[in-house]
Amino acid sequence: MKHHTKIVWKKNTSENFTSGKYSRVHKWYFDEGTEIRASSSPKVIPVPMSDPSAVDPEEALLAALSSCHMLFFLSIVSSKKYTIESYEDTVEGIMQKNDNGKISMSEITLNPKTKFSSTNIPSVKEITDMHQLAHSQCYIANSLNSKINIFPN
Repeated sequence: MKHHTKIVWKKNTSENFTSGKYSRVHKWYFDEGTEIRASSSPKVIPVPMSDPSAVDPEEALLAALSSCHMLFFLSIVSSKKYTIESYEDTVEGIMQKNDNGKISMSEITLNPKTKFSSTNIPSVKEITDMHQLAHSQCYIANSLNSKINIFPN
C-alpha cells in the first residue's frame, strides 16, 4: 500500500538563497487537492524566514501520530459496542539529542480526553486497555523510535 503527498517550495525572487536568509514557507498537497501552508518551525529557524501561522514538520508529526492513534481507538471502541461522543487530544513532543547525538523528537505524550454516551461507559481500565491496543496497532507509532506516553482522561 503506497501513500503519496507533494511538497512544493519556490525561492522568492528578491531572496539571496546562498546567504541562508530565504523563506522556508512551502505547500503540502494531499489526495484530491487539499493544500496546507507549511514552514520550518520558528523555534528552529527564526521569523521572518519561518511563518509561525503555518504548520511545521514537528507539529505535523505530532498530529499524524495523534490522528492515527485516535482512528484506531475509535475503531476499537466501536467494535466493543461503546458509543463515544467526542475525542480531544493535546499532544506534546520533546525534541532533544538522541543517543547518536542527533536532534530528534525523543518523547511524545498523548493526552486524549474522551466523552462516552451516558448509557454504557467503559471502566478506566477498559479505556486504558483500548488505548494500549490502539497504540500497538497505530502505523505511525510503529514507525517511530520516540518514547510515546499515553495519558487518557
